[in-house]
Amino acid sequence: MDPRRLRLLLELSRLGSMRAVAETLHLTTSSVSQQIAALAREAGTPLLEPEGRRVRLTPAGLRLADHAVTVMAAIDAARADLDPDAEPSGTIRVGGFATAIRRSLLPVVAEMAGSHPDVDVSVQEYEPREALDLLTADRLDLALVYDYNLAPVSLGPEVAARHLWDVPWGLGVSEDGKPREPADLATYADATWIVNSRNTADEDAVRTLAALAGFTPRIRHHIDSLDLVEDLILAGHGVGLLPRERATRAGVRVLTIADPPVVLRAYAVVRRGRDAWPPLRLVLEKLTGDLRAS
Repeated sequence: MDPRRLRLLLELSRLGSMRAVAETLHLTTSSVSQQIAALAREAGTPLLEPEGRRVRLTPAGLRLADHAVTVMAAIDAARADLDPDAEPSGTIRVGGFATAIRRSLLPVVAEMAGSHPDVDVSVQEYEPREALDLLTADRLDLALVYDYNLAPVSLGPEVAARHLWDVPWGLGVSEDGKPREPADLATYADATWIVNSRNTADEDAVRTLAALAGFTPRIRHHIDSLDLVEDLILAGHGVGLLPRERATRAGVRVLTIADPPVVLRAYAVVRRGRDAWPPLRLVLEKLTGDLRAS
């Protein structure tokens, strides 16, 4: 089977239409259709079936698309392995959340400016799902993402994650009510809750915590900035999750959540087969402290 045709089938399984595949890969729709028809002849079985005015993958097409993930990763790895000992050079496209960029990536960039000046890092801020979608679309080389132990992220088979660090989170409340430590979540059953506006992970964690405490949270505010979350708490407009190790302003207290605890977990995620590329391998080694990373 022609690997180029396998890539088209894989993109069709992800994007859902031949037009989208054509636009993404700068081809014509008829060319995509002809190549997938040729792949079906090579496979000896229909790969598509009509669905209204569109098409969808047959069960055989879906199975072949799953195999294509492994095949394409192997091809990418083979290309990288042609010169695995080359001096790292090139541009690494990194997307991720602000804390990981600040805490993990920027020190690495500063170090490599002196030790590996031929490695350039392009940095873009994204929430986890945004970064993962761009990574699988090959618009990023490295995604810095997070999840919570109570709301684990779902990763596809085409990517691989490496753990970076953990941060305990607690319940941010106003000190006016003289809150007790650790947090008794049941006492906040009638409170208004604040969650993230660009990612659902902390909302999922809040709903899990509330369910374990026997209530459904009343979520009203969706805020991205932790400083703005504190503003709302200080103004008496709600409570929300905040990192325990982060300094807060006067009047805001972050209570321990003990049973179960809430832990934010940070990861470096790459497409399978790409981590042998010398500049990406170098960045991963420095991010994880694993000098055997490959």
